[in-house]
Amino acid sequence: MKMPVAPERNDAAERLPFKRKAADVSEVAPQRAKFFESFIHAWNGMMYAFQTQRNARVHVALALVALTLGVALRLSAMEFAVIILAIVAVIAAEMINTVAEAIVDLVTDTYHPLAKIAKDVAAGAVLWSAIGAVAVGIVIFAPHLLSLLTHH
Repeated sequence: MKMPVAPERNDAAERLPFKRKAADVSEVAPQRAKFFESFIHAWNGMMYAFQTQRNARVHVALALVALTLGVALRLSAMEFAVIILAIVAVIAAEMINTVAEAIVDLVTDTYHPLAKIAKDVAAGAVLWSAIGAVAVGIVIFAPHLLSLLTHH
């Protein structure tokens, strides 16, 4: 049984926002050029994930909702820090899941039980981090929301 290949596999390079060649940074010291170029590669990776992965976009949208709610409820700095860490964990897990799927698709285009395990476990890591983020949200937001409801 053939594993489905994501359509973005063939045109992944076309989705990258920055396409820089080493010649573009030749005036900068080679070490500094490589350092700055690593940020461009990282940015390209983030943009690829957000452009091609629906769940990554959903996570970003929910993160914006959580941050907006945090501002509205006037969360403490510590509460915001915990919310931000939960957001970062979920989005990082989603990006690692994207890496796992891309590597599996690169290595094989036929069904293999180990390929399925790799993809399922990576997706499970995203689910686990999302469940943790929801738990963090409940612990932090519930007292604030209950306070609003009982005082009004």
